[in-house]
Parts: sequence; structure tokens; C-alpha cells
Amino acid sequence: MPAAIILETVQGEGGVNVASVAWLQAIAKICQDFNILLIVDDIQAGCGRTGEFFSFERAGIKPDIVTLSKSLSGLGLPMALVLIKPEYDIWKPAQHNGTFRGNNLAFVTATTALNIFWRDQKFTDSIAGKAAIVKAQLDELVAEFPDQLSTRGLGLMQGLVFQDPANSDAVTCAAFAQGLIIEGCGAYDEVLKILPPLTIEVAQLKQGLQLLAKLTRKILADAEIKTILTESSEHSVSDSRQAVGV
Repeated sequence: MPAAIILETVQGEGGVNVASVAWLQAIAKICQDFNILLIVDDIQAGCGRTGEFFSFERAGIKPDIVTLSKSLSGLGLPMALVLIKPEYDIWKPAQHNGTFRGNNLAFVTATTALNIFWRDQKFTDSIAGKAAIVKAQLDELVAEFPDQLSTRGLGLMQGLVFQDPANSDAVTCAAFAQGLIIEGCGAYDEVLKILPPLTIEVAQLKQGLQLLAKLTRKILADAEIKTILTESSEHSVSDSRQAVGV
């Protein structure tokens, strides 16, 4: 019998794959029925990244252990937490040890961030508004290039999926050259992962998205032209061979 099941509700490096509510609830039930610990890795998808503070809130499940990090400190400082249900927190003094423990400044900034951003619904609503802006821009691109692009994601953790990973890489490089940092993920880096700061100003968010859209359009258009020229050249060679009886 497994001791635990660990999962991401939204895969980060795996390609921004979103686990369905039904699947998450089914896994939680299996863990409950067979006394298996359910561990949610919320390091990348948590702390508001997907909308609510925890990425699993939408599914209504209650993990036994949750890992948190990334934007937890509120100021980009090294900070991570492991949340454990009280009945499983059986550590005694000095049993849980390590080389690096306790970043006092990060504790202060994390406490301040939690008190400021999560005391009411405003921050959650602002994330939802920005997420809608991102989705609208990505959907517009997909509508223009339905055979080459698709989207996936949740909240401010969204991905632009390229049919050809070479085009994804080209957009990443072109964006970097113009001051926009964006990384690829997925098995072949075919997904551009959109992870802006949760506190980003709307004007700056739109500026980044517009640049991403501009570069994507250019590179995909160039790729289409290259494909057409290649196919035309191949047809010409084939026609010539038929003409001379080769």
C-alpha cells in the first residue's frame, strides 16, 4: 500500500496541465479510503497563483501535507513552508533538522504580505481580472492560428501551446532580445508559461502580452511562409522528375 500520493493540481514544468476537479476529488477519496497521505505540491501553483490562496480550494479537498514557496515571502526572498495536519505533526525537538533554517527577514515580509493581500477578497478579485486579460490575449492568438496554437492553464498560470516546439523556442529568444523574459515548459518546451507577478500593474501586463502576441504572429507567419516555399520547391522537383521520366 502506498504511504502517500504527491501531486501538483496544475503542473508547472510539466506543461501547465490543469487537473480536473473530478480527478482531484477522486484521488482524495482514494487516499481517504485506504489511509494514504495526500500531499499537494503548491510551490508553483499556490499562494494565489491560480486564483485562490491554495490551488486545490476549487476542488474542496483537504490535503494532509502542503508544500509552499515561491511568492510566499511577498518580496522574492527565500521562503518555504511545509503545512502538516496536527495529527501527523509528530516531530520532536531536533528530529527535523537541516543546514538552512530560519530566514528572519523573509518571515517578516511573508507575514506582511499575508496580512495585506489576503485579509479580504480584493486581491483574489484582482488576480481574476488579470487572468481574464491574459486568457483573452491568448485566445485571440489561437483564433488566428488554430492549427498551430492552443492554450491551457488557470488564473495567472497560463500556457501558450505551440504545435511546433521550434516556434516556441524562437518566440522565447525573440522576446528575451526585446526585454521580455518568458520560459518554456512541457516535454519539448512547446509551452510558453505565462507567470507574471501577481501584483503586476495592468498596463505593464498588457504591454508584455502585446509584445508576446506581436512576436508570436511574426514567427508563425514566417514559419508558414517557409513551409509554403518548402512544399512548392518539393513539388517543383517532383514535377521535373516526372517530366524527364525519372
